[in-house]
Amino acid sequence: MKTLFILLSLIVLALAPFFGQIELHFDKLNELSTVDHMLFFDLRLPRVIIAFFSGALLGLSGLIFQSLFRNPMSTPFTLGVASGATLGTAFAIVFGFVSFAALFGFVGAIMTIVILFAITSRLKNYEISTLLLVGIALSFFYSAALMILFYLSDETQSYEIVRFTMGSLDIVGLKSTLPVVIASLILLGIALKFKKEIQILLTSYDNAFLKGIEVKKVSSILLLVVSIAIGVTVSVVGPIGFVGLIVPHILKIIYKKSADKLLGVTFFYSGIFLVLCDLIARNLGASSDIPIGVITSFLGGPFFIYLLVSRRRS
Repeated sequence: MKTLFILLSLIVLALAPFFGQIELHFDKLNELSTVDHMLFFDLRLPRVIIAFFSGALLGLSGLIFQSLFRNPMSTPFTLGVASGATLGTAFAIVFGFVSFAALFGFVGAIMTIVILFAITSRLKNYEISTLLLVGIALSFFYSAALMILFYLSDETQSYEIVRFTMGSLDIVGLKSTLPVVIASLILLGIALKFKKEIQILLTSYDNAFLKGIEVKKVSSILLLVVSIAIGVTVSVVGPIGFVGLIVPHILKIIYKKSADKLLGVTFFYSGIFLVLCDLIARNLGASSDIPIGVITSFLGGPFFIYLLVSRRRS
């Protein structure tokens, strides 16, 4: 069964660039000047690549967060990093820096990380739960600031901000995918490096401390790397929710293994999940592509309710 899932996933990944509302003429793909060549190599192929690596990064981030916080409801956006990136992008749109919107989004994410660790480092009793609460507080503050920017924006700018907050995989050229691809691979490498520490942290912080693990140091490194990776992704594709919530939980049910043994599996299937969501968004027959964040939220909302109900029962 697992082999079949892998085979089907690879088939989906390989065929995804060939499906869309505009039909491709395969005999013209090798002709550089044709519309079909540009459509495939400049739009569809980069879109599939960034969908896969964005999904992989978001899913793996969700698994790491749920392991560190030991809370099944935790998502990659828990610390407010995505909200910071969204605010930075909105600032660029409203004040005429649209060309540098991705850079402003990344700066917003980095500023959030700096604020988070600056506040928690000043507290006498550093706890990972404190970092979570600070992140939630920052998210509320960013939401209020975003409302002010909406008030200051004109109709066109408001549309651009709303469109960004829904998530979008509309990019041009393979070079545009590089930041997300690099960030996701670095995150996977760091996660695999701390695989043993994640396994022990899953039991309890006290047990990890007794086994000689520097809980504060390991947690800080993982959270910092995840936050930077999320900042890179959100600045490019916008906040795409629920990937880090849905996929890790489904894989835990299917594979019945702990988080430390699902790092690579989660990375792969989270990427496939977002590629499938993008296929749905591009082929529903609407006049334009449906924002990818709408599809993931549509699937994630009911799943989140299911988690709440099942956790309540248990």
